[in-house]
Amino acid sequence: MYQVKILNNIRSDALGTLDESKYDVSDGIENPDAIIVRSANLLDTQFNPELLCIARAGAGVNNIPIERCAEEGIVVFNTPGANAEAVKELVLCAMLLSSRDVLGGIDWVKSIANMGDEVPDLVEKGKSGFVGPEIFGKTLGVIGLGAVGAKIAQAASALGMRVYGYDPYLSVAAAWQLSSDIIHANDLDTIYLNSDYVSIHVPYTESTHHFISKDGLDKMKPGVRVINISRAELVNDDDMLAAIDSGHVSHYVTDFPNAKTASVPGIIAIPHLGASTPESEENCVIMACNEIIEYLENGNIFNSVNMANTILPRNGDPRICVIHENVPEMIAKITSAVSSYGVNIENMINTGTRGRQAYTMLDVSSLPDGIEEVISKIGNVIRVRTIL
Repeated sequence: MYQVKILNNIRSDALGTLDESKYDVSDGIENPDAIIVRSANLLDTQFNPELLCIARAGAGVNNIPIERCAEEGIVVFNTPGANAEAVKELVLCAMLLSSRDVLGGIDWVKSIANMGDEVPDLVEKGKSGFVGPEIFGKTLGVIGLGAVGAKIAQAASALGMRVYGYDPYLSVAAAWQLSSDIIHANDLDTIYLNSDYVSIHVPYTESTHHFISKDGLDKMKPGVRVINISRAELVNDDDMLAAIDSGHVSHYVTDFPNAKTASVPGIIAIPHLGASTPESEENCVIMACNEIIEYLENGNIFNSVNMANTILPRNGDPRICVIHENVPEMIAKITSAVSSYGVNIENMINTGTRGRQAYTMLDVSSLPDGIEEVISKIGNVIRVRTIL
């Protein structure tokens, strides 16, 4: 029975993806094989030796010690695209809110609610103070055409917007999903110079820290509206505040309020609602469960943030899974250890990772006693497990 520990308030119906005859799922498990987490901070957590994987029910993994997990042989998953519909809808909402002062108008109506029968006349006289442009016919620049960005580009195009998309890492599969109406931008300057609205959808890494800063803001069209529903750190707040103050940026919509941005005129600060829909939460948990199932039961890895995708179809043979340092001669040492038992290797795969680790899976004719221990003693091996 696999032990799965739940952190945060995870939707119980979505956890039904885990077969109760194979998985014990609870928030009280002490030594789990897997953890499903949403926002709980695990950065300083000391993990139990049995822990094989952590699945983040969401995209961001800044609450998980990614590198340390890799060094300890713990695979970390996230759920890219599971909340794409929810984020797409919030970006469309953000464009509308940044165009027409709906929020200001609502607050103003509340302020005159005690005027009795005069309210309708006051509304007609005062509504001109909240006028803003339509998005139809305007130009949207989408930076990043992954699961979320591609949906936003498609939706905006369907609403009559001219859409530029920029993504230097656009996959062939993602490209096929885009309408021919989406204009491919070869560089960021094309986005900046042409767009009335700019929406950023890139992963947060060391290289994308403050991706939007003074240099890019200065290149944007005067009066541009910038939308960030991805990660707070992608935008330099100080540079954005200066651009808002000068009027060069008309409005900035962020899903990540802080002390600097929470109450600034021209900034619409949303309380991190990007993935806050019941559908999105359920999709994220289901994807996290499927990642755990595939790894625990078959050794396969997909959507990991610290190990390379590694898929080897099962053929019915026992499987040996080895996480090791990505150094020379490791495959030879592992296969030699297996062969020394007179065991035939039926199939195998090896993948390097984004860091220093690698992953090797072998389907073998049998699993003699002691073979797992022998492989674990090979230098630079981090973790060994066998699957029947």
